[in-house]
Amino acid sequence: MAPSRSRDVQLTSIAGAEDDDAGDLEEVRLLDSYDSRDGIDDGGMRRIQVRVTGMTCAACSTSVESALCAVDGVITASVALLQNKADVVFNPALVKDEDIKNAIEDAGFEAEILPEPSTTGKMPHGTLVGQFIIGGMTCAACVNSVEGILRDLPGIKRAVVALATSLGEVEYDPSVIGKDDIVNAIEDAGFEGSFVQSSEQDKVVFEVVGVYSLIDTQVLEGVLGSIKGVRQFRFDQISGQLDIVFDPEVLSPRYLVDGIEGGSNGKFKLRVRNPYTRMASKDVEESSTMFRLFMSSLLLSIPLFFMKLVCPHIPMIYSLLLRRCGPFLMGDWLKWGLVSIIQFVIGKRFYIAATRALKNGSTNMDVLVAVGTTASYAYSVCALLYGALTGFRAPVYFETSAMLITFVLLGKYLECLAKGKTSDAIKKLVELAPATALLIIKDKGGRSIEEKEIDSLLIQPGDMLKVLPGTKIPADGIVTWGSSYVNESMVTGEAVPVQKEVNASVIGGTINLHGVLHIQATKVGSDTVLSQIISLVETAQMSKAPIQKFADYVASIFVPTVVSLALLTFFSWYGAGSVGAYPEEWLPENGNHFVFALMFSIAVVVIACPCALGLATPTAVMVATGVGANNGVLIKGGDALERAQMVKYVIFDKTGTLTQGKASVTTAKTFTGMQRGEFLRLVASAEASSEHPLAQAIVEYARHFHFFDDSSASNGWLFDVSDFIALPGKGVQCLIDGKPILVGNRKLMAESGIDISDEVENFVVELEESARTGVLVAYDGIVIGVLGISDPLKREASVVIEGLQKMGVRPVMVTGDNRRTARAVAKEVGIQDVRAEVMPAGKADVVQSFQKDGSIVAMVGDGINDSPALAAADVGMAIGAGTDIAIEAADYVLMRNNLEDVITAIDLSRKTFSRIRLNYVFAMVYNVVAIPVAAGALYPSLRIKLPPWVAGACMALSSVSVVCSSLLLRRYRRPRLTQILEIVVE
Repeated sequence: MAPSRSRDVQLTSIAGAEDDDAGDLEEVRLLDSYDSRDGIDDGGMRRIQVRVTGMTCAACSTSVESALCAVDGVITASVALLQNKADVVFNPALVKDEDIKNAIEDAGFEAEILPEPSTTGKMPHGTLVGQFIIGGMTCAACVNSVEGILRDLPGIKRAVVALATSLGEVEYDPSVIGKDDIVNAIEDAGFEGSFVQSSEQDKVVFEVVGVYSLIDTQVLEGVLGSIKGVRQFRFDQISGQLDIVFDPEVLSPRYLVDGIEGGSNGKFKLRVRNPYTRMASKDVEESSTMFRLFMSSLLLSIPLFFMKLVCPHIPMIYSLLLRRCGPFLMGDWLKWGLVSIIQFVIGKRFYIAATRALKNGSTNMDVLVAVGTTASYAYSVCALLYGALTGFRAPVYFETSAMLITFVLLGKYLECLAKGKTSDAIKKLVELAPATALLIIKDKGGRSIEEKEIDSLLIQPGDMLKVLPGTKIPADGIVTWGSSYVNESMVTGEAVPVQKEVNASVIGGTINLHGVLHIQATKVGSDTVLSQIISLVETAQMSKAPIQKFADYVASIFVPTVVSLALLTFFSWYGAGSVGAYPEEWLPENGNHFVFALMFSIAVVVIACPCALGLATPTAVMVATGVGANNGVLIKGGDALERAQMVKYVIFDKTGTLTQGKASVTTAKTFTGMQRGEFLRLVASAEASSEHPLAQAIVEYARHFHFFDDSSASNGWLFDVSDFIALPGKGVQCLIDGKPILVGNRKLMAESGIDISDEVENFVVELEESARTGVLVAYDGIVIGVLGISDPLKREASVVIEGLQKMGVRPVMVTGDNRRTARAVAKEVGIQDVRAEVMPAGKADVVQSFQKDGSIVAMVGDGINDSPALAAADVGMAIGAGTDIAIEAADYVLMRNNLEDVITAIDLSRKTFSRIRLNYVFAMVYNVVAIPVAAGALYPSLRIKLPPWVAGACMALSSVSVVCSSLLLRRYRRPRLTQILEIVVE
């Protein structure tokens, strides 16, 4: 196998490998965003996400939504401008995926159906999903353009492009089109394209250090060829990137690293390439490109203004500029040459983007810039040619087009920086992942014989890892040895370090503070908590709040309206001048009515800014989701934010939400003279086979009574049990020594025909009125005793309830407990409205009962047993989910087991939408005021006139101002209860 001498990557197939099998191994799902509502919805409806390329403003997104809603069978359609993504719910019996794609393309945009999330990560047979970095995109129109081009390629099933991350995910048929063909198509469209990597176990991408020559390449190929299980590999000598397709049944990525490094005698060093690192570098590269273009335009514009403003005061230089050189003056030649470079070289991107938009039948900001600068440039060139032919020297406005492009590029650069700030949350989460880990290698006897540093991306489930003090925990796992405190604030938002001992679970990315820990990895890669959080934040930042529909409608008519206003401005001023409606003194030197009117119309075109409207909502939502993640509040999307800020009722589940979820026996009383130890032994024997939390609390209490703190005691002290039956909502029953024993509530006793004496009833009532649950025990048909079980309230419960009431939110408690216990708990925390004896399935009915009058209802539960209610609520909040992030039913995931985060979630939502409204006011006021001023409305009375280049500067800075306004949300601080409750701390 001779190595390739070209700059392109080399693809080598290992002998005996099947091409089809190798293709199957390239399946990739790097951009999967979790959304439980994707796929097949209830009632046979289907939900898909579509990448829409070519949108540059809210008008474009409105056009796409209208086109989708017009398709027969489409139920709902929502389009997110910043993320260039459409979410469509439709009836698969009436419309197909391809029909939706065609509808968007018929509207003039590019569409690509995105891969649906899958629990297995596998794509349909015969298709692969590849991840590509796409450089050069500056706006939503670029995204739409790339998506449209990719979707038109043969063999492409779906294509999604994210502007914020410069990342594209493409599902394609490898028998029809390859990765290189996709990259070539992206580059042919005027963008930079490169393949990233695969997330499947059979595809891995390495960075190789130590390959410096052709001989090194041959050695690398020889080593790879000798490793059994390697099916294909591709090595790029320029970048040092090595792509390997392998058989996961034969080897693993870590074995590959060991095999290559060992086969080269340590000459080659390999490191798994992290796609997020590449994306971050691309973001920096994009900002650098915009800065370079801006500086180039600025440096070329400075001589123009020097010739216009300074040179007339320097006779020697000015005389040189006035020297005739052919048909034009020397100064005219210089201006024309400098501006032509700015207009057609530096400003080429605006022409390309405008051409794409017009080709797709849409208009955007690039169209306005191209029209304005071309009008100024074309007039100046015509004026020069006219002066050369007639001898009449008319004024030229080369400086206008030059400065307009300069200021627009400045705005684009600042916008890139600002948008980068909005995605800081994801970048910070990615940075939490440690680069390396200490792998503990053990012998067959289980003794540690070696410690080896490995790439954290090579960790496998079951690996034993050593975590030193002050280092990051490399993966989710279980502590097998050691004791320490771990700082989990970067993941859960909880500032207090958490003690970790043997059998405690740990989260990857958190910091071990003091002691040495040995952990066994349980979840790696995309299964870790950190990866799930990143996925959730990405999904939220790509969502679209309903309030954005207003901006979409305005933007849909914005550009045509502005062009019409510009034409009206031109003909108004030109017509007025032709009939002498204003004095000749208003005209510029050597100017005429045509030039005078043209400058006003150009100013109107370039000062209008639909971008500010389009950015008002998505930027605020992106920042808010990032701020929420930093505070341990994970938000599913903009629609959840909008609903949460209007919440009227918050329904709390009792157990595990208002209470600590740690039941304990507080009282044990017998009524037949039986010894307490014997009584507890009977009860514990009956409950030992139950998995109910109350049963476990009873068993632990009995064990402690007999053995104190000896947790190692076996179950040999328990009686033998037969015919055990668990009765949900009632208790348990079984036989001990042939006699029936029942442990449960009144309902169980009544159904079994067991009488409850007044003494027993009064004792149970006393327990219930003190917020404890009474558990009755009957043996051989007689009630022999009662257990009192308590689940302590969370310390912050009462003040959070009071805080919600101060915020105008009405709290409600729902529980399956009896009414007396429920009322006692509710009274203790200050809740007036209580729904007791409600089974888990009935909690959703309770939620719906509060929604009947149109009120927005939030449900707060543990996210597992309360899933139906969480899904039924307008805003579902899963609290204390920890490592079991219940995002399937909830709109909010409160990582900390703290009720204060309920207030934080609602307060953040309110603050976010206050900021969104302010953004809309700013954007609307800017356009309403700026356009008339640019059109010359104040010129007759105040002689105020905006030169086109000043109008361009205003346009460029307007969208930046909106983004910066949204960035102020980064200063958000969670509310203090002392402020909400108006408590004065002395």
